[in-house]
Amino acid sequence: MTSSRLDFAAGVAALGLTLSDAQLEQLGAYLNLLAKWNQTYNLTAVREQDRMVSYHLLDSLSLVPHLGGGTRLLDVGSGGGMPGIPAAIARPDLKVVLLDSNHKKTTFLRQAVIELKLTNVEVVTERVEAYQPEQKFDRLTSRAFAELSEFVKLTPHLLAENGQYVAMKGVYPYEEIAQLPASVRVAEVLPLAVPGLDAERHLVRMVAA
Repeated sequence: MTSSRLDFAAGVAALGLTLSDAQLEQLGAYLNLLAKWNQTYNLTAVREQDRMVSYHLLDSLSLVPHLGGGTRLLDVGSGGGMPGIPAAIARPDLKVVLLDSNHKKTTFLRQAVIELKLTNVEVVTERVEAYQPEQKFDRLTSRAFAELSEFVKLTPHLLAENGQYVAMKGVYPYEEIAQLPASVRVAEVLPLAVPGLDAERHLVRMVAA
C-alpha cells in the first residue's frame, strides 16, 4: 500500500467511516478516472490528483455519516460526480441518482458508473426543474449547484414526504439561510472536519416547513 493510499485510508477513518479494501480501491479508481477525464472535460478546477483526495473524495465522504436512514439520494448538479459517487461507493445500499444538464459531464459520469460497476447509481441528463422521476427522494444534496434558496425552489417536486435536504457548503452560509423561502426550515447546520482540507465546510440540513 502506498503512502498516499495510507493517508487516504486514514482520512476515511477520521471521518468515522469503515470501508473495505474493495471500496477504497473503487474510490481510488474513481479518482484516477476523474483526473484522466479532467484533462479534456474540465470537470474540476483542482488539477493535482493528490489535492483531489481531500478536496473531492474526503469532502464528499464527509456527507455520508449524516445521511441517516436515507435510502434514495439525488445529487443535484453532480458535475464530476461529487458527492454522489463517493457516497454510492461508501453506501452500496443507497440508491443514488446523479443529475446534471451538462452532456459532457454526464458522459463522464456514465463511463465512471460502468467502469466502477456501480449498480446502485443512475445518471440523468436533465435540468433539475424538468426532472420527473417515478419515485421521489428522501435525501437531496448539492455541493456546487446553487445558493440554498435556488436549490430548494427548484426541487420541491423531488423531495419525498419527510425527506431532507443535506446541502454541502463552505463557510457558514448566514446570508443564504436568511434568503430561504418559508416553505423550508433549517433543522441544523453542522461543521464538517475534512482531513487535509484547510477550509471551512458545513452541512445544512433542511426540511419542509
